[in-house]
Amino acid sequence: MTEAITQGSLVIPQLIVGLGNPEPKYEQTRHNIGFTAIDALSRPWQIPLAENRKFQGQFGEGTAPGGGKIGLLKPLTYMNRSGHSVQAVRSWYKLPPESVLVIYDDMDLPLGKTRLRLSGSAGGHNGMKSIISHLSSQNFPRLKIGIGKPKGAANEDNTDTVSHVLGRFSATETKLMTLVLEFVIECVELTLKQGVEKAMNCCNSWSAN
Repeated sequence: MTEAITQGSLVIPQLIVGLGNPEPKYEQTRHNIGFTAIDALSRPWQIPLAENRKFQGQFGEGTAPGGGKIGLLKPLTYMNRSGHSVQAVRSWYKLPPESVLVIYDDMDLPLGKTRLRLSGSAGGHNGMKSIISHLSSQNFPRLKIGIGKPKGAANEDNTDTVSHVLGRFSATETKLMTLVLEFVIECVELTLKQGVEKAMNCCNSWSAN
């Protein structure tokens, strides 16, 4: 990858990070939707992922739609230490924070919705807290994928929250998430071709429901 691409005021990602936890017991859980998104991107782009010890994650590099070089990363550090892996890649390629696009789950968004932002706080997400800390910046784009709140979660019961985010999607939800992941590919490709800001118009008005 070359130095960060900021064409005029365009922010075009060069590293796409999906957040999740390693180990088979976490596969296909709501909290691992970032990992699932990276797998979904790697297939049509034909960018295989392999474990990279230096980056503490699964990493692949190839040509993105639009022609530029792109890196795909699944940190294998566990969620609350994701920043170690992201910083290792960023430092190696000398990328500024704004060229890192992070994809992760968001309970505050209903199932079937996505939200693309240029910057922002961690919003209580431990993976994002770690990345913000290691990059010393909140100014990097992120694509949030709605996983909804646990049923009947009027009071913020931590036990319900944990079992919800670490639970798997139901059969009905899985069908919905298939549509969401197809759209995530479109949305990310749009950020690479037109920049994050333009892509926000499309990505934030869409719903799979």
